[in-house]
Amino acid sequence: MSAPHHPARVGELWNETRLAIILNEIEAIRDFAVISGGWAWHFMTPPAHTEFKHAHDHKDVDVFVAPANVGMVIDILKRRGYKKSWTRFDRLPDSQDFTRYTKIVAMKNEVVKIMLDVFIAEVPHVAVGEFRVVEPKFLLSLYGRKHGSDQCFAVRIASKLLAQGINPVGRPEMADYREFIQ
Repeated sequence: MSAPHHPARVGELWNETRLAIILNEIEAIRDFAVISGGWAWHFMTPPAHTEFKHAHDHKDVDVFVAPANVGMVIDILKRRGYKKSWTRFDRLPDSQDFTRYTKIVAMKNEVVKIMLDVFIAEVPHVAVGEFRVVEPKFLLSLYGRKHGSDQCFAVRIASKLLAQGINPVGRPEMADYREFIQ
């Protein structure tokens, strides 16, 4: 689990160029992957929402890839210039089910390091626009095991909605961070 967010930094926004670069990379594998983590919450939040840093974790991209699609995804990533990166998790017993790929992209005077964390597994998912994202209730169950930013606003809002029996996908509440940024 991650530590609570620093109160003095609440309200900071993600760099739009960085997000556009990463979104372009996600689109390249969207047919073969299920988006997880902060980017899943991003897609579940209504379009044109404000990109607060404490709303969604966009430091990396977490994806689940079915075993049958792993070769295709790795081929796409290698053709796009990604390299396998070693992590502290590579020594764990289930490390064969996780790989990190990284790449540096320069665009509009911006240099962005993209970290793509690939988990090899089939997971329950839902369609959100052109993307497949991890089913919200299952996604919440990954915090503390595969994901760590459970203090992000979207995670907390989705938890509240699900506790009330409400599917958070596309709900306007998912973009209402006012109670967290005041």
